Amino acid sequence: MSTLLDVIVIGAGPYGLSAAAELRAAGANVRVHGSPMSFWMHNMPKGMLLRSPWAASHIGAPSTALSLDAFERARGWRTTRPVPLSDFVAYGHWFRERALPDIDERQVARVEPIDGGFRVVLEDGEPVESRRVVVAAGIAPFAKRPPVFDALPLELASHSSQHEDLTRFCGKRVIVIGRGQSGSEFAVLLHEGGAEVEVIARGGGGMRWVGRAPHEGIIGSILFDRTDVGPLMLSHLIARPTLLQRFPAWVHRESVRQALDPGASLWLRPRARGVVVTGNKQVVEATGSNGGVALRLDDGSRRHADHVLLATGYRVDVRLYRFLGPAVLDRLRCANDHPVLDEGFQSSIPGLHFVGAPAMQSFGPLVRFVSGTEFATRALVRAVTQGDSLTVDTDAKRAAGGRRTPQQAQ
Repeated sequence: MSTLLDVIVIGAGPYGLSAAAELRAAGANVRVHGSPMSFWMHNMPKGMLLRSPWAASHIGAPSTALSLDAFERARGWRTTRPVPLSDFVAYGHWFRERALPDIDERQVARVEPIDGGFRVVLEDGEPVESRRVVVAAGIAPFAKRPPVFDALPLELASHSSQHEDLTRFCGKRVIVIGRGQSGSEFAVLLHEGGAEVEVIARGGGGMRWVGRAPHEGIIGSILFDRTDVGPLMLSHLIARPTLLQRFPAWVHRESVRQALDPGASLWLRPRARGVVVTGNKQVVEATGSNGGVALRLDDGSRRHADHVLLATGYRVDVRLYRFLGPAVLDRLRCANDHPVLDEGFQSSIPGLHFVGAPAMQSFGPLVRFVSGTEFATRALVRAVTQGDSLTVDTDAKRAAGGRRTPQQAQ
């Protein structure tokens, strides 16, 4: 059996990359399992732009040598704003190549608690043991599909996360369910790609536009935190999860509601002309009909489409992580299907940490977004380095190029 690792990180998206890079820079013997930036590459549409502004799109702290600014300088040309999805994916791979060139892309099949840590069994059956496990496995398993569409095959009704190429919908009639950023941007991309599009949403009116404009510069920084999660002023509280935790539970719930309330970025508005939006309506029946989909709405009206695209978001339920078996789930304390975490993102099972969307119940909506990687990584590294006598991986530290740890960057 190989040497017991300090940390195994499951997942290689922004949270996994940030956590692993800073843990390694702090001297931990870290191993990462997952396909780098896979969700961003295969579960988001080509041509998409990031909703988050530049300042909120760094992986980890913006002051490090692996910031989005450093990537732009290294590449030698200016990235457009808003950030194109393709550029953000390239940034993630650039980050990985410099900080974590040895990522093991084999998937994790099972996590088992053992004395003094965990046994992680890989997809090919190889076991690896570690003192700690950090789950940074993303939101893909949490895609929410309304039950009314359960009887329809994926060819007729699919979740927005199941598409990276929308060209097959050219000349088709597509109904998009949902008017958040995902639904609105999908509708625009479909329309620009030659599809006939209608958006159906429960909320009233047309599309709901959100964002900083016209409040930029100093005024914008007063009204909105750099992390850009949540509406004006409230975003400053959301950006400070340890402060948010001191408020009554209803404040926490309201911060989540407002931060995740469906809305599309203002920069998308000029491109939305020609997209039909039907508000205050809900689909109550969906059946296959003549090679397409027949819908009945709650007002009795009907629609027919070639395809229904469900931009219906995600609902966290950690039981949907298949690598977490009964031996873990039976001991894992949860609230609203989210793990209950301490200040170091550690669950009720000592040594098992969760970062990203599953941490939202404990830390608020910041950790649902890329801009939350800085806060989560700092808290995680602090907990691990203070709680363990690390097996210092000198080769890994040398490969990290002497980068500062989050604590040193403060």
